[in-house]
Amino acid sequence: MITATAWVPRGHAAAYPTKYEFDEEEYERISKLAKMELEDAQEGLEEARQALDGGSAAAPKAKKADKDEDDQLDEDDDLKEYDMEHYDDDEDDIDEAGSQDGEDSGLFGNVKSLAYHADNKDDPYITLQENDASDDEEREELQIMPTDNMVLAARVEDEVAHLEVYVYEDNHDNLYVHHDVMLPAIPLCVEWLAARPNQAGARGNFAAVGTMDPDIELWDLDVVDSMYPTVVLGESSQPSVPMPEKKKKKNKTKKANDAYHVDAVLSLAANRQHSNLLASASADKTVKLWDLNTCTAAHSYSHHTDKVCALSWHPTQPSVLLSGSYDRTVVAADMRAPDAKVPRWGVESDVEQVKWDPSNEHIFYVSTENGILHCFDTRNLPATPEESKPSWRLQAHEKALSSFSINTVVPGMIATGSTDRTVKLWSITDNAGPSLVASRDLGVGKVFSANFAPDAEVAFRLAVAGSKGAVQVWDTSTNRAVRENFAGRAPLPAPEADVKERLVGLEPDNEEEEEEQEAAEAAQAGDNGAAWESMDED
Repeated sequence: MITATAWVPRGHAAAYPTKYEFDEEEYERISKLAKMELEDAQEGLEEARQALDGGSAAAPKAKKADKDEDDQLDEDDDLKEYDMEHYDDDEDDIDEAGSQDGEDSGLFGNVKSLAYHADNKDDPYITLQENDASDDEEREELQIMPTDNMVLAARVEDEVAHLEVYVYEDNHDNLYVHHDVMLPAIPLCVEWLAARPNQAGARGNFAAVGTMDPDIELWDLDVVDSMYPTVVLGESSQPSVPMPEKKKKKNKTKKANDAYHVDAVLSLAANRQHSNLLASASADKTVKLWDLNTCTAAHSYSHHTDKVCALSWHPTQPSVLLSGSYDRTVVAADMRAPDAKVPRWGVESDVEQVKWDPSNEHIFYVSTENGILHCFDTRNLPATPEESKPSWRLQAHEKALSSFSINTVVPGMIATGSTDRTVKLWSITDNAGPSLVASRDLGVGKVFSANFAPDAEVAFRLAVAGSKGAVQVWDTSTNRAVRENFAGRAPLPAPEADVKERLVGLEPDNEEEEEEQEAAEAAQAGDNGAAWESMDED
């Protein structure tokens, strides 16, 4: 499944992303990580042995001591060949420790030798020298044009988690995976960042990913085949060390604090007016404000009594953050006054998502688990959350309204996505309120994410993803009802009855999949053509 998506605006990605380089510094990081993983494994083994020994406490102590001694000897014999005591020592120290022929005999000891030759031409083991033509071809394949958009997708498949980076070529109706990175746990949210971590004022192209772990990983989107994130925001983060230090084992009694999250990260929101600020919401009931210049938590906020699952920065007041929680309340807090009393609104079900209206600074929207979309006006502040009265309530879906998006270019255009597998487009007007424009099942399964593109040239493109692990980009301007409803609000092609709706997804990986897709499209065209036409008329 794909749990979250995010767009990267045009012009921010590097034209030619660089390949990940394995240098001396990276070798030190890998060696350090290998040692940490080994220590964790040894600790786990020791805990398991202690648990087994505790179950047979009646056994004589002498017998237990003999058993521990035998286990230790067996362990020493098993690890002896790896020379774990010296595997991360300098080369000179290894020679003194008794390595044979001056070679590193420790675990991963041969990895360092891979970095000896900066140029492959100097490596005697490479018989096929690099071809300049193939290098140019590979470089061209990685090229990103100024008219391309990136789409980020947090994906889970066969218990393996990835962040997939797609390139969307609008002019060629093409969507493909440019590269991907491995994630340590199930991803729950992804946000694009325009700032470079630990470099004040530097422009960047990064993805922040929140997972079931309490750490937030920041990945450089202009580097291909990265092994580790550039920075990790969390308990183990240190600005001077790009790779995280050893992760401490989860403690069930660990309490929330001001420095880092201690539970899953459920939502992320980058401040577009102050690009160095990133807000995060967690299951530990707190909201953290991170300063990307130092990659540390500037403040922590505890405005909610249950998991905080949704965030949204105010479009014109950059210090105001909207947060929604499973405690069924929404808070609009000024981040400059962490101890001030905050305005609070209540809803009848668990909050799914919150967003400010980009065209009206007083309006914000809240979607809930029971499929309702609420519209609130900040000028109507209730005395208590229970007395909250939205400007209007819309039963948009019969099941959870998991995602919705407000078009930043086309006023009054909202898309909603639900676990009922449908995506709906709505027209919002001050006089008539919300009205349904179109409804579609785009074949992505239960909809977990629906986002409009941020650029004016592709403002009508809607990226949709869900439980089937597929991403579809729907050009909503090709829908006749959309053209008729929004013709006066944004430049649109003239309404034509014979225009085919435009939907761009991934190309099939092989001929068999291509044949299956063609058969499915043919069947859909024959059986459902009349139904689609009827829906357009509605």
